[in-house]
Amino acid sequence: MRLAGLAALALWASYEGRDPVALLGNSWDSRWYSSIAAHGYGRTLLRPDGRVFSDLAFFPLYPGIVAAASAVLGISGGGAGLLVSWASAALGACGIHAVGERLYGRRVAALLVLVWALLPHSVVLSMAYTEPLLTAFAAWSLYALLTGRWLWAAALAVGAGLTRPNGYAVAAAVCAAALYEMVRGRARGRVHAAAVIAPLGWAGYVLWAGARTGDLLGGYFTVQDGWGSRFDFGAGWPPVLEQIALGERPPAVLVSVVLVGIAAVLFVRLLRDRGRPPLPVLVYTGALLLVVVGGSGFFECRPRFLLPAFPLLLPVAWAMAKARPRTVIVVITVLAGLSLGYGAYLLTDADVPL
Repeated sequence: MRLAGLAALALWASYEGRDPVALLGNSWDSRWYSSIAAHGYGRTLLRPDGRVFSDLAFFPLYPGIVAAASAVLGISGGGAGLLVSWASAALGACGIHAVGERLYGRRVAALLVLVWALLPHSVVLSMAYTEPLLTAFAAWSLYALLTGRWLWAAALAVGAGLTRPNGYAVAAAVCAAALYEMVRGRARGRVHAAAVIAPLGWAGYVLWAGARTGDLLGGYFTVQDGWGSRFDFGAGWPPVLEQIALGERPPAVLVSVVLVGIAAVLFVRLLRDRGRPPLPVLVYTGALLLVVVGGSGFFECRPRFLLPAFPLLLPVAWAMAKARPRTVIVVITVLAGLSLGYGAYLLTDADVPL
């Protein structure tokens, strides 16, 4: 399905005289990752409004893997970034299937992967971005938890925490599961070790970035504030909604707001479902949604931030598994058309950060 998305993008980009490979490997955040992979940290950009964009906002694991792949394979950083993302998306899809099958069976698992690959912002899974890598770490960490492999779950949580700011959600899931076992008096040495190890990736980078700025505990968050990203308990939503109502924001922002609203509804459905997933899956999903709902800045990017929150789609996959085949075909066809068209639009004509 992602190959179909790449074909749609290639046709659209060629029609507009643009290079689809450059769009996938050298757009928006991917430029920062390529810079870190090639030169390390230290790049800043002064905006006309006085804000300072620092590359310390970007976590190190993805550009580190890109740099290694580029050196080993002898290819450009952009090409290496795409290879890493595509491989990560494939691993993520396998992990999502494993979690879905463990919880609800093979049919639901297959539909879960399919719907995830057809999300409106799923074009990001084909770009030199970090969401595919985070999804891979998260899905397999959750699977390790569900199968009692505590140290594997913790190690994968460390990888997730070194990949993206919202990678902390994986460590939160591991720690919540460990705490649950401790409360029930069933915790063993591996459970305690997992709870200690899981947050080390995210916390380690935040402290390192803080040390680079001269403020160990607060420096990283100051960097994020420079980008306009902060947790304000949703205070940034009313002005954005007002601007949308007045037509002062591009259509992509309206679509993003609608998709975040749908995600919130799906999370409530997930909580109320009689067959709701185990605690770590709920904690992981809730932690990702919390940042999207309670944070400020980059509203147009928020559906991308939710791409790793695949458990939100479990109610959809479950409903489709019980539906008639004709209904499923119609739904998949509509989702595919919307996903392919909207993904191409985001990269070529939307003119908003992705």
